[in-house]
Amino acid sequence: MGMELHAEKAGCAEMEIAEITDSDLFKLVRHALKSAIQGDPDQYEQLLRVMHPDEGVIPDVALLVTCLKALSGSVSCLDIVHHKSLIASILQMSMWNCGTDVMDALMEFNISLATSSGQYVDLCLEMLVSNFMPPDSFISLLNQPHGILRKGQVIDRVHSTLTYIAKLVPLSPLRLERMITERMPHIFTKEPLILIYVENMLKLESGAIGDLVGRTMLVAIMDKLIDLDVDIAWDDILQEDFTKGIFDMELGDLEWPMDDCQQNGDELQISWMERYFNGNLNAQKLDSLIVLAFEHLNFCKENGRLSQVFHTLLQSFQQTVLMAYKSKFAQFVLFYACSLDPENCGRRFADTLFHKFKSSKYPEWRMSAVAYLASYLARAKFLPISFVAEYVESLLEWCSTYCSNQGGSINPKAHKEFYAGCQAMMYVLCFRMRSMLAIPRIRSRISKHIEDILRHPLSPLMVCLPSIVEEFLRLAKVTHLDVPDNIVSSNLLESELSMAFGGRERLDTFFPFDPCLLMKSDRFIRPNFVYWSMVRSSYDNDDDDDDEGTSDEDDIEICTAGNWINIPNDGAARSYDQDLDEFGNKMSKMSITPKVAQWGELQSGMRMPSSLLPCPDSL
Repeated sequence: MGMELHAEKAGCAEMEIAEITDSDLFKLVRHALKSAIQGDPDQYEQLLRVMHPDEGVIPDVALLVTCLKALSGSVSCLDIVHHKSLIASILQMSMWNCGTDVMDALMEFNISLATSSGQYVDLCLEMLVSNFMPPDSFISLLNQPHGILRKGQVIDRVHSTLTYIAKLVPLSPLRLERMITERMPHIFTKEPLILIYVENMLKLESGAIGDLVGRTMLVAIMDKLIDLDVDIAWDDILQEDFTKGIFDMELGDLEWPMDDCQQNGDELQISWMERYFNGNLNAQKLDSLIVLAFEHLNFCKENGRLSQVFHTLLQSFQQTVLMAYKSKFAQFVLFYACSLDPENCGRRFADTLFHKFKSSKYPEWRMSAVAYLASYLARAKFLPISFVAEYVESLLEWCSTYCSNQGGSINPKAHKEFYAGCQAMMYVLCFRMRSMLAIPRIRSRISKHIEDILRHPLSPLMVCLPSIVEEFLRLAKVTHLDVPDNIVSSNLLESELSMAFGGRERLDTFFPFDPCLLMKSDRFIRPNFVYWSMVRSSYDNDDDDDDEGTSDEDDIEICTAGNWINIPNDGAARSYDQDLDEFGNKMSKMSITPKVAQWGELQSGMRMPSSLLPCPDSL
């Protein structure tokens, strides 16, 4: 085809127009490249203006495409020094602002340049990675039909080009994964941009070169989730009243009519959560990224890759998440993966946690691992009761063996792993006791060790978190578990001891799978999650019957720093289900998480935990 080449001569205002063919243009481009090396820059500068027109000049798309094709066939004539400005002007072009013809020509040039010489590989890969995200000016278009179409056009071409280069340059994937992790957006990047970047990473993980770069992509994404997670301070969430955990909030504080809430429970849940998270941009980013991870896990399951991906996630979890004591939400990626494949992923997760508890070098690692194990066994609805009982029995056996090998008396710091194990066992039983004890063989195996452990001079009931101890003993009485009535007196539960074994990070209050409060992520977690209201309601009738024969003197009180603090029956930790069922009524009884009556009088570091993970002081 014929076309017009517009070239402005240096020092002249008028334009010279020449009619040339594509073949002639190819020759002109090569001549311009050689002339620049020989010291004659005129034609080279004209070529530069085609690639990068002056401000206000509308580019000639047909000419631009033909010149790019000519350059693709002339990469052997390019010199990284003499033609630096030309190469830079092309590789700095944003595909998001180009039509499909220009996109295709750019990708053709990129492949030709990358495969012509090793010195250009990094430049070409950087150009492709830079197109993972659109320019800021394009953000407002992303949710419009044109923006959605353009996004697909760009991403498909970028990834097909990366795959092609990887086949022709075997070392390029190693350079690519380093580039992607180094360029990964920081936590304050605008949400649409960081989401698109992570989408590209996940597309690489499941794509043709996923075997080469997939692990790095997943680990980097988990690291970013942790970065966002720990940046969300509990002070930002529990902003109204530090004497209440999120699920301890009186429902009367919510200003929605009873009838409306009953008619639209989902709206109540969303409105309640928006109250806390709409102002926290990083919480919203984290929520959206976790949803991306959930959707990717579903995709991997459908394609038979879940086990492979879970292996990488589990390694990343052990290296980062397990030790991130401020983590509140990132761990739910593992939880959801386990829910998709309980028999394989679910068991591997539990086995890994129990192994870490038994054999890790550092006590804090062991305490964190058993806290994860307990919270997982208590909350995962998809785990069969026989599975849960198996690990509870293993915890009991470990604690029993520990007792057999230890003398002396209470020492929270010296025996912190033991107390963590005992607390984990009681915590799981608070959620699963009725189901487990309904099976005679499980009841007999649990009863075999539990009394000896609780009666041991190490006195775990005096050291473990008082709220868990009281709830465990109450439920043990309801279910007729063989726990002696006289094993605890009203002055035994001293929270200073639990704080001592919990340490500076307050690992005694660490329950990592307490309810997920991220609005978008919640819909994935909720069907697979055991809420306390589900458990407590199954005991209420039995508990009410027992209460008729008891007096106020039977209630256990907790002594903290010289101040007596009752565990109130209306200090319940709430699930969304319970909120919806009892909106406007008083909180039901719940002592897993006590409500501190005299918060301001407690010393720093001695606050009782919220129903979610560590208390604010521990963060």
